Amino acid sequence: MNRLLTALLLLFLTACDKPQPAYPAEPAAAAPPKLTDWPITRGSPSLQGRVLAAVPKTPLIDWTFHLESPGTAEAAFADGAILVGDAMGILYCIDFETQKLRWKMETGDTIQAAPAISNGKVFIGSGDKQFYALDLKTGEKIWSIEGGDKFPSAANLVSAPNGSDVWILVNGYDGITRCLREEDGSIVWKYETKDFINGTPAIIDGRLIAFGGCDQVIHIINLKDGALVKKIDTDAQITNSVATIGTTIYSGNHANQLVAADTNAEKLTWIYQANDFPFFTSPAIDDQHVYIGSRDKSLHAIKRSDGSSAWTFKTGGRVESSPIAFDDGIVFGSSDGRLYAANPTDGTALWRLDLGEDLTASPIYAQGRIIIAGGDGTLFVIKASKD
Repeated sequence: MNRLLTALLLLFLTACDKPQPAYPAEPAAAAPPKLTDWPITRGSPSLQGRVLAAVPKTPLIDWTFHLESPGTAEAAFADGAILVGDAMGILYCIDFETQKLRWKMETGDTIQAAPAISNGKVFIGSGDKQFYALDLKTGEKIWSIEGGDKFPSAANLVSAPNGSDVWILVNGYDGITRCLREEDGSIVWKYETKDFINGTPAIIDGRLIAFGGCDQVIHIINLKDGALVKKIDTDAQITNSVATIGTTIYSGNHANQLVAADTNAEKLTWIYQANDFPFFTSPAIDDQHVYIGSRDKSLHAIKRSDGSSAWTFKTGGRVESSPIAFDDGIVFGSSDGRLYAANPTDGTALWRLDLGEDLTASPIYAQGRIIIAGGDGTLFVIKASKD
């Protein structure tokens, strides 16, 4: 019990204490694929949280799986398996068809990061300062590297510029962005910042990488060699992943702001200023809006065109579960124990599903199901009632 409490305190209180199935590089303004799997965080290398499908109607729980401790991270899905980590540092591989555990692997500390899946391997970082590559079928370790601190963010996957390799991009709490070779974890390049990094690197136009850090800066670097392209200053610490579309980057921060930046500009495009609570989720993007959750218990929709407010959706608890944007609904969890779907046009409620557990992990969508882990250790697999 002491270990669990310590893991949870570290997770929520220290965010800023001082080849196939890997995705190819995305074109600048490409739409994300229609997903049947969800092998990397936020559904695509650009981290848009976008789903080209209708939101499930009148949802209900299809089945559940019980973890040994609270679900603290976004799941991943590929090759018929759900991968998810928990607060005790256990990574689970659950068979989607049988609903049974295939295997589990215990790390030395809390898993905050979503897994990434490519070419029969699972890549996962842990609070034990290790970043692991595991065999997807067996869970056996293939290789690992040690960082200077925990790995709180998910890895991104991209085809190397030479087209023959898959590169893994992962940020660490030691302030280092690492580009690793998928095969053996060897270093391609490293980029060092001056403070902690919590978010996943986003891929822009197959050439650039963008992420924010606790140094209050959006970093834009070259994919090819990790060289700095530019830094764009913001007003506060950035404690989650950015989202990108085309050359535009969207990021929440601890100054209660959502900001837009462009890789071709030297300063922010616009700033959306909220009230007295920070944004603590990654944004999701569709054609019109950016969506982001806040500790003010609301989901905020902001117009991409000018940064003005489109609407807000109030819940009964803090919104720390990053939203995903369907064609006709925005789905997200709240610490009030409910999963919500809001109309992207006007913010009216489409539905809410009472799950009875704190929902700080982010939902994913795969095989026609919404999948989300709860704060009491339940993994929920949710379907439309007509299925």
